[in-house]
Amino acid sequence: MTIQEGLPFPQDAVQAGLQESRARAAKHSRRNRFRTLHPPSEDMGNVPREWRIQPGATQQVPDDLAPFVEWFHNQPEARERFRWALRDSLDELLDGRRTGRWAYQHLTKTEKTYLGTAIEVNLTNEFAICNGVHLDWSIAGLDIDCKFSKDLGGWEIPMEMYLCDDHGERGGRADQVAVLTWMNDDKSQWAAGIVRITDERLRWKQDRDASGNRVRAYNRDNKRKIDPSAKSEIYWLWGGLQTDLPTNLLLHLHPKTRERILPVSRQGRASGQQRVNQLFHMVQDRIIGRQTVLTVAQQDDSPKRARDARTHLRPKGVVVLGHQGSHPYVARALELPVPIKGEWISTHLVPVSSDDARPKFSLDGEFWARASEDERAHPEPHPAPDLPDKRKIDGQDSFQPDAAL
Repeated sequence: MTIQEGLPFPQDAVQAGLQESRARAAKHSRRNRFRTLHPPSEDMGNVPREWRIQPGATQQVPDDLAPFVEWFHNQPEARERFRWALRDSLDELLDGRRTGRWAYQHLTKTEKTYLGTAIEVNLTNEFAICNGVHLDWSIAGLDIDCKFSKDLGGWEIPMEMYLCDDHGERGGRADQVAVLTWMNDDKSQWAAGIVRITDERLRWKQDRDASGNRVRAYNRDNKRKIDPSAKSEIYWLWGGLQTDLPTNLLLHLHPKTRERILPVSRQGRASGQQRVNQLFHMVQDRIIGRQTVLTVAQQDDSPKRARDARTHLRPKGVVVLGHQGSHPYVARALELPVPIKGEWISTHLVPVSSDDARPKFSLDGEFWARASEDERAHPEPHPAPDLPDKRKIDGQDSFQPDAAL
């Protein structure tokens, strides 16, 4: 490497100075310290009575909204991708690995405001939506905006979204269309609707001015909310209320279980590895995602803590299954959800006889099944088997995933 003339001191000295600076900063840094947070004392958002929507609604698609509705329905696995984009957007803001946060209510006021932007960005990338001419998006060659609110019915509509003679140059070029998004992590609910914004569909004040004219209900930013009477004008994608927002595991754990994994008090505070071990020991037979592990460990190498938990928990009879090697076969044989990349699932195994009716698999001539509730409550000292990797499966017949039959 050629050293450029005129440098005040050699590059290695520059690097040494940077390392010293980083070490001094890290010594007193509070950003990467383990944090514990109290459960939320209030709901994520509100659902006013007049804005309640039902699941499984059947609606006629308005002609002017048909291109947008058809576009979403034609996207492969659109509904699944949409709900996961909502989940990922909130998880990105929570940033559990660095902050230890696991609930919307833990966000700052500024971060809560940014959630709508994060959702728009993630939906844009997920569906490769092009920029609109005057609005956020262009779908089916037509401009459309994206709005989010944590309160159902709380979407705020700016002047440029609709026609109004009183707005002058600040008014819109047309009555535009908007995608309305909403989610409530506390209840694992979400919804997405499409509506054309008009002056009449937005809120008006109950009082009239001195001339007897109606007065538009603006907020401080000259935005207005959709009037509840216009709810019937919204076309709800996928039938209205959705009740399967991907679960926020830590939020929905029993408080005592969560407290043992993430102790609020300083007493009994454990290492990142110990917390992850506790997570897989206490939360069994259900998928645990990467974000949960990151939040519990709060370390740069958090996924490694999940892998190391296998070694720590095997003596207790617990296996931690991932997406590689023999693990998917074991999960299927035991009739458990099968993890994909970035997911794990743990379960307590016990040796059983070949005629045991439970779903089971065999390894090296021994059968294994999921422990019953009584066996988990009164465990016997049976270490879990050391599951083979794919190479061993290919080279021998000792692993029989079909033994559950």
